[in-house]
Amino acid sequence: MLSYTIRRILGMIPTLLLISVVCFTVINLQPGSFLDQYLEDPRVTKETVQSITRQLGLDQPLWVQYLTWMKGIVTQGDFGYSFVNGRPVSSLIWERLGWTVFLALLTLLVSWVIAVPLGIYTALNRYTKRSAALNFFGYVSLATPDFLVALLLIALVLKWGGSNVGGLFSPQFIDAPWSAAKVLDLLNHLWIPMIAIGLEGVAGLMRQMRASMLDVVGQDYVRTARAKGLAERRVLWKHAVRNAVNPLISLAGLSLPSLISGTIIASIVLNLPTIGPFLYDSLLNKDQYVAMTLLLFSALLLLIGNLLSDLALAWADPRVRFE
Repeated sequence: MLSYTIRRILGMIPTLLLISVVCFTVINLQPGSFLDQYLEDPRVTKETVQSITRQLGLDQPLWVQYLTWMKGIVTQGDFGYSFVNGRPVSSLIWERLGWTVFLALLTLLVSWVIAVPLGIYTALNRYTKRSAALNFFGYVSLATPDFLVALLLIALVLKWGGSNVGGLFSPQFIDAPWSAAKVLDLLNHLWIPMIAIGLEGVAGLMRQMRASMLDVVGQDYVRTARAKGLAERRVLWKHAVRNAVNPLISLAGLSLPSLISGTIIASIVLNLPTIGPFLYDSLLNKDQYVAMTLLLFSALLLLIGNLLSDLALAWADPRVRFE
């Protein structure tokens, strides 16, 4: 397993290099540039624009800009310079990375805790009214955009007399040191983004778990286990659920980048301090190094998520071997 992990990590290097080329090409193919705002301003002379172009290194050929960017990443961990914020990209990303990872992992964990039992229940009780209601809830949740759920939750909270519904903290706790009161305020704000971002994931995982369970409970080894006289609980959890959860483990790696790039609008609506709105702003403002770095970071998360899901699958299913 160790040799397989090392091979997968080494294989990420050429993949990330290829992705970096694609990201750089796509960002530079978009019409216009960051300098357009200066060209459209009559107060800024052409000489000033040329000076800014040289300072930002945008007067160099594209291949030179790419090699300079990659050299900074490899040798110094420098992902470039944000034209809009006037700061290194790495410092801007680190400010938002912690909350992004926290919300992503917490949403993923809560989604699994809720979706897997619901999927098992709906599979084992297919013809009951509760199962039909849960399936209907799953269809509606899959069809409802996360930003619409966020808007509905905000409207409900405001109707019930709430006030501070955006962000993760009330205004008085944003810059305050950590305390019990700040943690309680975080929990008071956290449930809205958890529901808005995680509802679609819960519905999707529940449907996937239900379909997998329906397929597994009809297999020969499950019928054989029942024929041997094993307790129904043992048959269910040791034989059925253990094999039915494997497809969900394989799909878990795809969830990490989607929780960052797939929830941009909901994060903007809820004013969350995550990477999603930052990516959106960088694309609007043509802040190319910020956009390229965030796209590269999302690709890295996808590669890491796939590796972790493969390792978890090998741990959960003894039939899976990579050696």
